[in-house]
Amino acid sequence: MSAMFEALMNGLDEVDAFLAGQTAGYRVSVPAEVDVKSIRKGLKMTQSRFSDTFGFSLDAVKHWEGGRRTPESSARAFLTVIAKNPGAVIEALHPHVRRKTQVLTTNTAAAAQRPKRKTSVKNGIPRLRSITR
Repeated sequence: MSAMFEALMNGLDEVDAFLAGQTAGYRVSVPAEVDVKSIRKGLKMTQSRFSDTFGFSLDAVKHWEGGRRTPESSARAFLTVIAKNPGAVIEALHPHVRRKTQVLTTNTAAAAQRPKRKTSVKNGIPRLRSITR
């Protein structure tokens, strides 16, 4: 019970120090190891496409996957975000991709609002009957 009390008191001391302005921010736990190959394979990307999409050098991706290098702390944090929400990262890094999607959605919505023509078939030939909204 005393170990639990000590942990609670340490936590309260940290909160008190933060509120008093003695410490700033939060601690982030960055994983010690990141499986770059499984992240990339999960996204169904080649090494080249993965490096181009997320701004890594192709050599770095190859070395990380080959086990010759380990990503630095900031790269591991970024890779963790990519693994959790790749769409948000792509949207942030490639805003033009989002705009194309919006234009496509807008055009599709406009096409759905256009009047539809009713046709009938007489002797195998389609004929225009009326326009509906």
